[in-house]
Parts: sequence; structure tokens; C-alpha cells
Amino acid sequence: MKGEMMEGTNTFHSIDEYIIQFPEEVQEILKTLRNVIKDAAPDAEEKISYQMPTFVLYGNLVHFAAYKKHIGFYPTPSAISAFESALSEYKCSKGAVQFPLNKPIPYELITEMVIFRVEANKKKKAEGKSQNKK
Repeated sequence: MKGEMMEGTNTFHSIDEYIIQFPEEVQEILKTLRNVIKDAAPDAEEKISYQMPTFVLYGNLVHFAAYKKHIGFYPTPSAISAFESALSEYKCSKGAVQFPLNKPIPYELITEMVIFRVEANKKKKAEGKSQNKK
């Protein structure tokens, strides 16, 4: 048992804490990804949710996580379906996309997806406000 670490046993309190646990080349990707998200959603707050780096603006925007062979990016099902054709070369599920570590990470596409999520959350918030006034 000694030396074996179960995934999910670490509790992270910040994105920095999360990133630092990975090998240097993965850390670089995670740092770049974090900056790309920050640039696309400058008003978003960072937090750890589900033990993953998370950006929040009027609710969760996106999550990301590093795995052995890929970066998991979680932009919600609506973004996955909105960008279905652009994501066709990647393994996707309902709310997640896998970017393999052995290929360039599509940061421009990620930027577009984050902007899409910001707009969706802003719209949802605006609709929520107008409904409350009645």
C-alpha cells in the first residue's frame, strides 16, 4: 500500500495548490489554460469546486482538471453542443471534453467557449432579474 495514492484524496483550497501537484509540463498547460479563461472572463472568480479549478460568474462558468493523458474541460452541456463541430476531433461527453496532452491544446476554441458561457450566464441572470420584478 505504501506509495500508492488514491486519486481524490487531496483537498485543494486554491487553483495554485491544484496546479503545483502536476509535472512541470502539465503545470505549464494548466497555467496557460487558467490565463486563457481569465482573459476571456476577466470578471469571473476562481475557486475549487468538485476538487477542480472552477471559474464562477453568475454561477459556474467552467471547470478544468488534469489527468494522465488529457486535460478535462467542463464548459456545461450547452457549450459542448454549441461547439459540437469544432470539438469533433476530441473525445466529448455530455458536459466534458478531453484535450489530449500529446496534441496542442486549442486555446482559441477554449476562449470562444468561455465567452459563450459568460454570455449564457449573463443572459440567465438578466432573465432571472426581469422575472423577479413581476
